[in-house]
Amino acid sequence: MNRIRNAKLTNVAKALRRQMTKEERHLWYDFLKLLPQTVNRQKVIGRFVVDFYCAEARLVIEVDGSGHYTDEKRKADAERDEQLAKMGISVVRYSNSDIQRKFDQVCADILQHIQAQT
Repeated sequence: MNRIRNAKLTNVAKALRRQMTKEERHLWYDFLKLLPQTVNRQKVIGRFVVDFYCAEARLVIEVDGSGHYTDEKRKADAERDEQLAKMGISVVRYSNSDIQRKFDQVCADILQHIQAQT
C-alpha cells in the first residue's frame, strides 16, 4: 500500500514540476538551482509533496499562493509543518508577493536557514 501511495505522489510531484507557478519558477531558476547545496523541487516526503527541499539542511521551502490563506488551508499547512517537524525537517514559507516584491530578502533568508543547518 505504501508503494502505491508513493507512486501516486511521485506522479503528482512530476506533474507539479511541469506546472510550477511563476513565483516558483523564479525562485528555482534564479536562486535555488544555483546553490552549491542540492535542492529538489516538488519533492515527495512521507505523505507530502513539498515545493522545494534541501536534504543537507533538512529544510522545506514553500511558496504559498492566495489559496493558502483560508482558515482551512492555514490549519492544514500548520498540521503538515508539524508532521515534517516530527521528521526533523524545518519549513519556511514565503508568499507569492514576497517572491515578487522582496526576492533578494527571500533569497538571503533561505541562505541563512541553509547555512545555519549545514
